[in-house]
Amino acid sequence: MTDLAITDRAAFDRIRYAQAWEDADVLTGAMGARSGGDLVSICASGDNALALLLCDPARVHAVDISPAQIECLNLRLGAYAALSHGEFLILMGARPGPGRAALLEKALRDSPAPTQRFWSALRPEVEAHGAGGVGKFEHYFRIFARRLMPLVHSRATVEAIFEPRDPVARAKFFDTRFNTWRWRMLVKLFFSRAAMGRLGRDRAFFDHVEGSVADHVFSRLRHAGVATDPSQNPYLHWIMTTRHGAALPLPWREEAFATIRDRLDRIAPHLGPIETLPVTGAAGFYLSDIFEYMSPDLAASVYGTVLDMARPGARLVYWNMMAPRRVPPAHASRVRTLREEEARLKARDMAFFYSDFVVEEVL
Repeated sequence: MTDLAITDRAAFDRIRYAQAWEDADVLTGAMGARSGGDLVSICASGDNALALLLCDPARVHAVDISPAQIECLNLRLGAYAALSHGEFLILMGARPGPGRAALLEKALRDSPAPTQRFWSALRPEVEAHGAGGVGKFEHYFRIFARRLMPLVHSRATVEAIFEPRDPVARAKFFDTRFNTWRWRMLVKLFFSRAAMGRLGRDRAFFDHVEGSVADHVFSRLRHAGVATDPSQNPYLHWIMTTRHGAALPLPWREEAFATIRDRLDRIAPHLGPIETLPVTGAAGFYLSDIFEYMSPDLAASVYGTVLDMARPGARLVYWNMMAPRRVPPAHASRVRTLREEEARLKARDMAFFYSDFVVEEVL
């Protein structure tokens, strides 16, 4: 296959991710305190770029090749500034509540005209699902939770997933009550490469993935239900019910809200590939799972560019779902892998569908 960038293989003209699907607790734990340093973050929904403000950096450069994803961040900048925490949760869709259209207007009041036009066009979807539910990925999970899960399990069974249990009881619940043949068939069909590529992510995102996507998702769903506590997992709760329960993602929690609001002026959006960001001496990089979309050769090239932007001691934090990507051999002498940190944080990672979590430090 021709080694084209993802921008040449996938469309980026709409919101793909309207909320973060990588655990900000794990991300900020890996990044650590970065007081006074610049951080570089993949923007995506903007949630985790904002979460990095909790690390007390001088600036967070939020980078994305998608204008729609930059607009997700722009909306959040207005929402944190103008709304109360409760209003924010209603607007995002984490909590039910009236008046989302009015909250959207309030959040956009001081936003640039292009941002106002972008979100005004999405007002009906925001009213129906919240601003955190309007992406392609969220629509995919909404089909799963609302149309297909009722064919497999009753509402009572789904709600029972989130009852607090110890690991032994969680395993028993999954193996004896939840893991039915209907459930296995649903996962096999709905989380196939074809279905996920068409409805959820993009076919091009799987170009460098080997093996069965459905088998991978099935094993990770069991991990989420048994190895981690579902009652504390906001990502699993949203996938299964299209709402959050008692647990919220870090940047949406009340204890984080005021700090993020106070540091909004430290966010610097940047539209374009990470290689085009004019930054040197950065103290840390949140790279999402960008290397998974690249061939090993292209990943090595981009990785080298990132290293050239970094200062000694900078952290590189990123995930892999199915395509294994770590420091390329050509750059192995320039970083060290923080294995103990990885293991500690991977054990508590609630964004369960990733197979690997990487923390590297620049020498």
